[in-house]
Amino acid sequence: MKLEEIKVCILRVGGTNCDAETQRAFEDLGVNADVVHLNDVVKNRNLLDYHVLVFPGGFSYGDYVRAGAILAKGVVAKLGTELRQFAKEERPILGICNGFQVLVEAGLLPGFGGLSEFPQASLATNLPIGYRCMWIYLKHENKGKCAFTGNVKHGSVLRIPVAHAEGRFMFEKRKEVPYLAKLLENDQLVFRYCTEIGEYAKGRFPVNPNGAFHDIAGICDATGTVFGLMPHPERAYYGWQQPDWTRRERATVYGDGRLIFESITEYLTRKF
Repeated sequence: MKLEEIKVCILRVGGTNCDAETQRAFEDLGVNADVVHLNDVVKNRNLLDYHVLVFPGGFSYGDYVRAGAILAKGVVAKLGTELRQFAKEERPILGICNGFQVLVEAGLLPGFGGLSEFPQASLATNLPIGYRCMWIYLKHENKGKCAFTGNVKHGSVLRIPVAHAEGRFMFEKRKEVPYLAKLLENDQLVFRYCTEIGEYAKGRFPVNPNGAFHDIAGICDATGTVFGLMPHPERAYYGWQQPDWTRRERATVYGDGRLIFESITEYLTRKF
């Protein structure tokens, strides 16, 4: 498949943001990306006409009930058949920030044994409580399964911003040990919060900006084609988006976030 043949569906509803930035990132790579409202997909389109599905950031439906919960239930109720087929065919699905929350609420992540009827994890209120908008560091933990990080070296550190109030990844307390073991065994752990030199946060604020269990910032499902992360790679796509780009001796054209989009587009050109 050629880059210009790839079609990306960026799903939006009321409260979605960064959909335009996500679209621009894909288009910069020569990929066709449509920002489409959920109602338009339900009434006028077929989800299976697309090769990639993206749930971007924001505060879908005002994050009432729980962050991402209403959109997750709406998508499953209205597009459940197509969504299951999309996942079954291992077409890539990306969830950024609010999108990560949606994937967890919909049962697509962590995806132990496929789509779950009930959430197997949660993205809870930040600890310390509060909205966190800041640049953080991520250590790449994946050993090759995740389709969205194929161009990221194992153990490398990326600099990408977060912007959320409910990003604390957690499992039910009694399931923390076995579920973490599953993530590691299946190579589903993708990113952990760390320092600039790659030392794990170990829960320390602000290196870990939300109190996430095991410093988890991003995971994929057992197939490696469903990926969710709290940081915003589309906000770190270009070099000029970095907060200190004017102070650098040598400005870079692109930021670390580009690696995420680059990886999935190259994955698709190889697969199809």
